Amino acid sequence: MDEVIKKIFTVNLGVKKDETVLVFTDLIDKEERVSKSERDKRDSLRQIAIDVARIGKELCDTRYLEFPSVMGHGKEPPARVWMAAFGEKAVSELVNKGLLEKILRKEATVEELNTAEKIIISSGSSPHAVIALSNYSTSHTRFRDLLTRCMGARYASMPLFEKPMLEGAMTADWKKVEQRTDRLVRMMSCGDMVYVTSHNGSSLSFSMKGRDVKPDTGILTEAGSFGNLPAGEAFLAPVEGTAEGLLVLEWGPEEKFREPVCLEIKEGMVIDVTGKEEYALILKDKIRENPLIGNIAELGIGTNDKATRPDNILETEKILGTVHIALGDNSSFGGKVSVPFHQDFIFFYPTLEVFKNGQKIELIVEGKPRF
Repeated sequence: MDEVIKKIFTVNLGVKKDETVLVFTDLIDKEERVSKSERDKRDSLRQIAIDVARIGKELCDTRYLEFPSVMGHGKEPPARVWMAAFGEKAVSELVNKGLLEKILRKEATVEELNTAEKIIISSGSSPHAVIALSNYSTSHTRFRDLLTRCMGARYASMPLFEKPMLEGAMTADWKKVEQRTDRLVRMMSCGDMVYVTSHNGSSLSFSMKGRDVKPDTGILTEAGSFGNLPAGEAFLAPVEGTAEGLLVLEWGPEEKFREPVCLEIKEGMVIDVTGKEEYALILKDKIRENPLIGNIAELGIGTNDKATRPDNILETEKILGTVHIALGDNSSFGGKVSVPFHQDFIFFYPTLEVFKNGQKIELIVEGKPRF
């Protein structure tokens, strides 16, 4: 497994000996209530991060950071992580202008974000690459966006990562994953409408007009590259206000539901959540508190033929021939909704169709890829 970890540096990120890499993970916060099994997973993730940093130090200038959990996917990491990533000068200026706290709360205006970008570009410094091994995902954060888009850092996002992935999905032939994913992106690009159906009764349509389809190939060697590891998907932000239909959730982020949870979608938003599972009540309450959490934020299509696990969304969403739909934030990959929440849900054996220039393109038929 040490060899697979080395390849994260040498193959996936293409790190050179004179470059700097930041490795970070989050620790269970004192306010979090977690089961023993969840605590064991989190302890294991921390050890993986420590091992990655240890191996990285043999290859380049690797720095390691731990911080208390922010207790949610898509929430901005705390100020100390910004300091490690962008440097004291830039972060101090963000703080002095009252910008950092607004960004952390995802309440900054477009004008304030533009000002923050200028500060980061003019005063900031950053590592050449980041390996984000926090339990909670930093993928859809302004932190990650500024690092990749403004500073040119290569960014491997690895939330919920578990040791068996080093023996499974991480052993993929990344060149083949890249070729398969790029082929799918070409087939989808410049599409107008998307239709997703599944054997379980799910049926969703939305516009993708004007939205870029983005590849997550596992090859993160170009400046500003960003993706998950394990990788293998093409994804996009649906046009806000256009999604219509019903999603029948059989799987939560980490386990299969005993009974399905149903999401009714109208004008791009979840308007009702039904089901006997506790998660249905939790999600319904979250959307009631902040309706933007119910935004249909992402469509993703898995392209990794070595991904198999159905019980960890980081790997699950990469399974070849699956589709995942996310709720919440999409502001960091082409959408317009900014909210401290992003959660993916997997759909097995789907049918996925894209209409482009009046023609229907079948991309997946009952779980069988046609790309």
